[in-house]
Amino acid sequence: MEDLKVTEKLSIPKEEIEIKAVHSQGAGGQHVNKVASGIHLRFDIQRSSLPEEIKDRLLQQPDRRISKEGILIIKSQQSRSQEVNRRIACETLISFVQKTLVKRKKRKNTKPSKSSISKRIDRKKLRSKVKELRQKITS
Repeated sequence: MEDLKVTEKLSIPKEEIEIKAVHSQGAGGQHVNKVASGIHLRFDIQRSSLPEEIKDRLLQQPDRRISKEGILIIKSQQSRSQEVNRRIACETLISFVQKTLVKRKKRKNTKPSKSSISKRIDRKKLRSKVKELRQKITS
């Protein structure tokens, strides 16, 4: 396996990635019990050679695949082929890191316009009138 290229300037060395073959879960008959086609990819974010800023962003991701120790665990068992599952796991890691490289724009606080506020209140009054007409008439 070669280094994973995330961007033109950023890559993850193969030494930082631990890949382990495991038995796949689910249906598959007798074949599933004798062939380890599933892949567990482990990537220690804190010990990686990525820049500190990217490490911090990765660790702040609300993703259940990141353990408390800062290890990203990706499981791949979609295919019956171990090689295909290895490629899928590596692509998942690359896309996960690429997703954190994109900086999100800060949201501008806005407030509703006067016309939208008055329209909302008018709708509420109309709805209130409709419900009021449904009540029993008391004499």
